[in-house]
Parts: sequence; C-alpha cells; structure tokens
Amino acid sequence: MASNGLADTAAFASSQVLEAMLTMRSSDSDRKKKAHEYLESFQKSSTAWTTTISILQSDAEADAKLFAATTLRGKITFDLSTQVSAEEHIAVRTQILELLKLYAPGPKPIRVQLCVCLAILAIQMKEWKDVLPVVASSLGDSVESHACILDFLRVLPEEVTEGRKITLTEDELTQRTTELLADNAPQVVQLLINYAHSSPAAAMNPQLLECITSWLREVPVSEVVNSPLLGVIFNALENDGSFQEAAECLSTMIRETREVDDNVDTIQVLLPRVIGLQPKIQKLVEEEDTEGYKSLTRVLSDAGISWVVAIARETTHFRPLVDAILECAARDKDRDVIEYTFDFWYELKQYLVLERYIQARMELLDIYSKLVDILLKHLEYPQSETGNERDLFDGDREAEEKFREFRHQMGDTLKDSCEVMGVTECLTKVLDAIKSWMQNYAGQATATSVPHWQELEAPLFSMRAMGRMVDKDENIVLPQIMPLLVHIPAHEKLLFAAIMALGRYTEWTAAHPEFLTNQFNFIVNSFQTESKEVTRAAAMAIKFFCSDCKHLLGGQLLQLQLFYDQILDSLQGDSQEEMTEGVANVVAVQPKTEIYRLLKIFCDPLIQRLMTKANNAMDKDGKLAVADHLQLITIFVQIVVILPPVDRGDEDPAVKYWQETFPILTKILESFIDFSPICERVCRCWRFMVISHRLAVTPILQDMANKLASGFETSRQGCFLWVTGAILREFSDDRDHVDQNVTEFIYAFFEAQATNVLRFLSNLSPQMLPDVAEDFFRLLIDALLYYPHKLIPSPLFRPILEAAISVLGLEQREPLSATLHYIRDLLAWGGRNPSSSEHLTPDVIDQLRSIVKQLLLAQGDVLVQRVLAGMMITFPRDCFADGSGALLTLFEILPTQTTTWVDQTIRMLPQGTVTPAEADRLMLKIKERLGANDSGAVRQIRSTLQDFTNTYRRRYVAPRDGLGQLEAARFRFAG
Repeated sequence: MASNGLADTAAFASSQVLEAMLTMRSSDSDRKKKAHEYLESFQKSSTAWTTTISILQSDAEADAKLFAATTLRGKITFDLSTQVSAEEHIAVRTQILELLKLYAPGPKPIRVQLCVCLAILAIQMKEWKDVLPVVASSLGDSVESHACILDFLRVLPEEVTEGRKITLTEDELTQRTTELLADNAPQVVQLLINYAHSSPAAAMNPQLLECITSWLREVPVSEVVNSPLLGVIFNALENDGSFQEAAECLSTMIRETREVDDNVDTIQVLLPRVIGLQPKIQKLVEEEDTEGYKSLTRVLSDAGISWVVAIARETTHFRPLVDAILECAARDKDRDVIEYTFDFWYELKQYLVLERYIQARMELLDIYSKLVDILLKHLEYPQSETGNERDLFDGDREAEEKFREFRHQMGDTLKDSCEVMGVTECLTKVLDAIKSWMQNYAGQATATSVPHWQELEAPLFSMRAMGRMVDKDENIVLPQIMPLLVHIPAHEKLLFAAIMALGRYTEWTAAHPEFLTNQFNFIVNSFQTESKEVTRAAAMAIKFFCSDCKHLLGGQLLQLQLFYDQILDSLQGDSQEEMTEGVANVVAVQPKTEIYRLLKIFCDPLIQRLMTKANNAMDKDGKLAVADHLQLITIFVQIVVILPPVDRGDEDPAVKYWQETFPILTKILESFIDFSPICERVCRCWRFMVISHRLAVTPILQDMANKLASGFETSRQGCFLWVTGAILREFSDDRDHVDQNVTEFIYAFFEAQATNVLRFLSNLSPQMLPDVAEDFFRLLIDALLYYPHKLIPSPLFRPILEAAISVLGLEQREPLSATLHYIRDLLAWGGRNPSSSEHLTPDVIDQLRSIVKQLLLAQGDVLVQRVLAGMMITFPRDCFADGSGALLTLFEILPTQTTTWVDQTIRMLPQGTVTPAEADRLMLKIKERLGANDSGAVRQIRSTLQDFTNTYRRRYVAPRDGLGQLEAARFRFAG
C-alpha cells in the first residue's frame, strides 16, 4: 500500500504550533511550505485535541484561535470515532460549551466555528436526546448568550445536511436527522417567535433572520407564513441593518413554495405582500442603494420563477408581479441587477410558447415588447468618461470583460423574447433602430467620427444574437435590413458588429443568393482595415459564408484562391484556420474530377510555405510556425473528402494528392523528430487521413505504419500511438471490405508498437512519461475492442495488465482515466456481456473469458490493492467512479476472491487509521450484499466502498480547513 498520509502522533506543543502559524505569514516560501506541512500533520494528530483547546483558552492572537477552532471542527468531524472513546464524548461536549461561554461576546468567526463543532458533536452523540435544552441552559440568558444560541440554531440544520462527512451509517444519520431537526422544529419556531417579541432590537436582529432561513428547509413553510414570523420578516425589510438578511429569508421562503399546487394558500398570503414591495424599487434606485436593489430584484425574480406556472395559469392575477420584475430591469441604469431577472424571463417563456398557455402569451406580449426595448438600450456600449473612443472602459479590463459577458447573457434573453413575440416583431425593432440612427446621424458620419455609434451597434449586436431564431425563409424584415448592413460606416465597433451579424445569417443568404455578392464583397473589403478585431471577425464570416454558401461559390473558386493566397500571411493563427476551413468547404463540393486539380491549386502554395518555414526554423518560434502551418494542411485533409467513396480499386483523387505530399510531411517529421509540437501536428494530419479517407488511404498505409513505428522508437512520443489507434479502428476485422492481408498487417504493426512501448515502460516508470502511458492505454482500448480474439490470448496480455497496475500509482487524471477504462473493458471480458463480441463464436468467447479469469486470479490481489489505494489516497476525484466500477465488476465475476482481496487490503492499512471494528463492519456489509443473491444488492457494494474510501481520504489524506485562511485571517479581526 502507498503511504496513507497519516499524521505523526508525536506531541505538538502549543508554542510550536503558534510559531508555525506565524511562519505562514512569512515571505520565505521554503519556511512557509515546511510550516504548512507541520500544521497539516498537527491537524490530523491525536495531540491536536488538547493543543487546540489550550490555544483557545490562551491569549493568542485572534487568527491563531480561529485556526484552532477550525482544526477542532475537523477533529470532531473526522477523528471522533477513532481518537476519542465513547465515554469521553460528554467531556468533549462540556469543554465546547465552556469555550462557547468564553467566546459568546465574540469574535463572531470563532464563535460560529465553535457552534459548528457542537452541532457536529450533537449529530454523532446518538445518546444525546435533549440537545436544545442542554445548550440553552448551559449558555444562560444574557444578550451574548442569545447570539451564541442563534448561531448554534442556524448552523445545526446546515451541518445535519452535510452529515455524510460523518462516519454514521445511513440509517443512523436518518434517525439523528429526525431527532435533531424534525422533532425539534415546532420548539425552534416557538423559540424564535419568543425571541422576536422580546424586544424591538431582537425583531430586527439579522441573526434571527438567518436562523429562520436555515430552518425553513426543515419547517413546513406554511407554519412560518401563518405565524408572527412572517410579519417579523417583512418588517425587517424596512430596516437598513436587517434588509439583506430579510430579503434572503423571504427568497428562501418563496423558493420553498415552488410546488404551487401544494402551496396555493401560502402563495395567496405571500403574493400581495411581495407585490407590495414594488414601491421600494424606485426608492432604492433614488438612494443609489445597489445592494438593496439587487436583493429586492432577487426576491421578486425568485417569486416569479417559483410561481411561473401560476403566472401562466392566472396571468391577470399575477400580472403585477411580472410588472414589478420588468420595472427592476427597466430602472437598472448601471446594469447591476437586470441579470437577476434573466432566469425568470426564460422560465416564463418555457410556458408561454406552449399551446395551452396561448392566452397568457397574448396577455404578456406587451411585457416582452417592453423587455426588448430595455435590452436594446442596455446593450449599448458606455460612453468613455475621458472621451477616449479607443478605450471605452478607461483601462478597466475587468469591467470590459464583464460587459462582454453581460451582453451575451442579454442575447439569450432576446432569443427568449423572440420565441414569445415572434421573430418578425423582434427584427422589426432592430430595423426601426437602424433606420432611426441613419435618419438622425448618417449624414454626420465621417471617416474619423461617427456620432452616437452606440445606438447603431446595439441593434446590430441584437440582430446577431437572434440569428439562431430566424428561419431561412424569413422574407419580411431581413430583405430590408441586409442592404443597410453593407453600408455601415467604417467604425471599428460597427464593422465588427455588422460582419458578425452577416456571418450569423449565412444560411439565410444561401437561400437568398441575390444578397450574396454584396455581402461577400463587404466582408472581403473589410480585410483592408488595420483592426485585428475586424479582421478576425471577417475571417470567421468567410468561414461561415463558404460553409453555408459553398454550392454558390464554385464559379468564384479561382478568385477565392487568389484572395486566400494574398491574405493568408497577414492573418493571425485562428483566422488563418477559419479562412482555410471556409475555402476547403467550397473545394469539397466540387465535382470529383476536379478535386485533385483544386487541391494542387490551393494546397501546393501551402506546401511550399511549409517547406520554406521548415528550412528557416532555427529557433523555437520558427518551429512553432511550422507546427501551426501544418494545421492548415490538416484542415484540407479533414474536409475535402470524396463522398460517396470511390469504388474499391479506383483511385481516390484526394488521396492521390496526399500520397504525393506524404514524403514531404515525412521529411519534416524526421527533421524535427525531437520537437513535439511538429510531431503532434504531423501525426494529427496522418490520423485525419485515416479517419477521413478510411479505406481509400490504403496506398499510403504501409509507409505510414513504418514511419509511426520508427517515429515512436526514436522520439518516445505518444502522438505516434494515437495514429496507430485510428488505423486499428478503421482497418479492423469487423469493417466491411477490408482486405484480410491488410488486417493482419495492421495487427502485426500494433503488436510491434505495443512491444516497443512495454519495453520502454519497463526501463522508465510511468511517472516519468504520463502522456505516453495515457496514449498507450487509449490505443489498447481500441485493440481490445476490435481485436479481442488476438490480443487476449497473446503473450502481451499479461505484461499489459502489469503495466496498467503500475500506472495506477500516478496522480494525473488523464493517464489514470485511460488506464482505468482499459481495465474496466478487460474485466468485462471476464463477465457475461463483453463488448464487441458480436462477430465471435460462443466457443471463442468462453475461451477468452477463461483466459481473463485466470489472469485475474493471478493479479487480482495487486489490482485491488492499487485501485483501493488510489481511491483512498492518490486518485483525482474524476477517477473515483471508474475505480469503484472496476471493483464492482471484480465482485461480479470473482466474488469470493475479491472479498478476500479487499479484506486483506483493508487490514494492511497503517495501525490507527481504520479500527478493526470499522474493517469488520465494512466486510460484513459487503458479505451481506453478496449473500443477497441480487444484482441490485451487489451494485450497492460500489457505493459502500466509495463511502469508505471517501471517509478515509477526508480523515487522513485531504487537507483540512483552516490552513488556507491563516495568512488572510489576521485581517478579519482588524478594528
């Protein structure tokens, strides 16, 4: 077993711990790292119980005490069952209650952590039945004690909900949840009512509102709504000091009524009071209370989302709520709150587009019409405060990025509006906005100045956003808009918006070819601008035009090639690829007899550029330029494919061209065999030759296989293996029309590659080259899928599993994921339903199953050890499911042996980490479920093992809370 990370149980003196905490503030990274490791060990040690309490009772700084309280919380969560006897639990409780008395006046962060400690202890102390009376009587009746009790009441439901971190069984946790929450709920509600009535200050106490919020998930919402607490919550909305907490409490209450049919009476009580909040919108805006405005918008939007089906059913009754949400959006001049309404407009749209709610849709059309007007205004770029047209955000890049993201969110809401109103109505608003700007300002625009351009750019952006909603048969508005777009003033933002809009409507243009020439020329001419943004947009638009209008551009291919050749070198990398993708799409749909000639016309200049770049690649940048250029050739390989494929024996004109260029690619590969980006790009190109052209690539196959074998042997790079995988897939036994000799050659090639990799891995550990391990096992997944009858009986099968077991010690997700997938596919051959067995006879399947089982009997104990060790210690979280899936399959095919292997592995864990009783309980559960003779019960073993390994990991491996806060914590208590 790998090291389990168990902390050293040696004594950790308070002074040493405090010194380590101080070191965490140091700028010396080596000292900080050692201090971090020391404190991490301290948190998991048995000594930490007394040391943390000692620190909390001392006069140490507040941040050190907070760390101690957080550590104590971790101890109670993870270590109570293993480091503290049941007889000592009461003493721990007494100690925490004493500390709570000490910290009742504050600081609040420490007090809250101690309340969490007490709550977690209460969950685990199953014999403690009178939790609330004991806590209340122990803490007393002072104002400070009330704060402490409210904190405890608030965190208790939250910690019970998180109870899976605690080592209780599901049945024990369910019972404890009932005892602590359901049984106490009426008592808690009355306690909160009494507290609220104790004084005006108590009724406005934010802690009270947080407490109500926490218990709303446990108390039927109707009980709160029909109690004096409802008045307390709405009254608190009138107080600045409690507004935020009251708003959150009300939102939580509203969300609990989402099942409207079950909460009709409660909603009828809440609705008029929620609508009554509308006048506060204007007040908060006038007072510039942004946070209050946000909170109120969230309340109203939560109500809209929760009651959306009721709005659709009883639109007139609920219309004032919709009006209030619209007002929140309309008054948002600074774009701070409108985003909180987006989900509501989406949810409402989902109902309004249904035929049964057509009446509601008609009643709310005016709302969505107003919403579009609001969105069009919000979409406008801001005016620069300094008047700098080139930097509208005055250097605030975060604000600029936020605005860009915000616009795309608004674009989604515009689509929702389109679905409700209809595309024609929305596009008409765009057309009207464009016409309005042209009538008012077009005559004032010059080459250097475009007045109020924001008012023109916003409808252009909105048109682009709606593109997906517009049918290619739209014949009312778009024929009026399109001629206007190609006459947009040459302002950078306007050009960009117009080009992006045209690129979104290329399917429409393909159906209306009379608009193609002007649009295409507009895009081509825009490449003359100096703006990189505009150039990038133009390249993307060319891609879409060529893709969607490819059948209309055949007559312009030669002009297109001249333009492509002239412009290519001036473009950035992404734009080069987009342009290339576009022209390749036009080439691909030309007559089969023209393909070879067109590939020579378009790709010969690319090949010539490639050789020139390769000859001049003397440094890293030069080599990367070669790698990038190879991608352009690969795009032609991917896209220009003969469909339907040529008849068997006939020459494929595309492959004919690639066969001629293959020696050049080979030469470049051999020249840069030690530079992985070039190797990867050449391999990617070859891989797509195989995937795109399939059997037609046979003439190149032997040369390609030889180069792949020698390439891996020389470079040890995994890219050569993923081309091998593509060849395996395309030329496997179960493919039609594959020559048997070719299949045999391909499998022999694979075996040679696999032997080479295994020899290589035996000399170097997988940790040294995780990428190779990943690519190797992805290749093996294909081999097992397409050639199981050859791979499983082969001498390679056992050493491959041994290599897989060694890879399980890695901590990187990708190689582990590939290896676990291979192991799971392998294990499936030991069961009843192996994949890809359709073309095999029952006798062959039985023979392969027997081989797999024999191998597992020999290697299963080590495999179980590695998988369990990974799940407990080293696996990234993404690999847990595959690890437990592998164990489940082992239980299904070798139940007795796997039970023994798991038992042996658990008993190998370091002493003190898993008690014999815990190990016995785990094995008893597994045996009970195996004995149930039920497939569902066997599957439960998987969740049992996952729970066990997760608990172990949290206890002894995963870092605990508090360490990351140490440096920042000292500022929390300032002042």
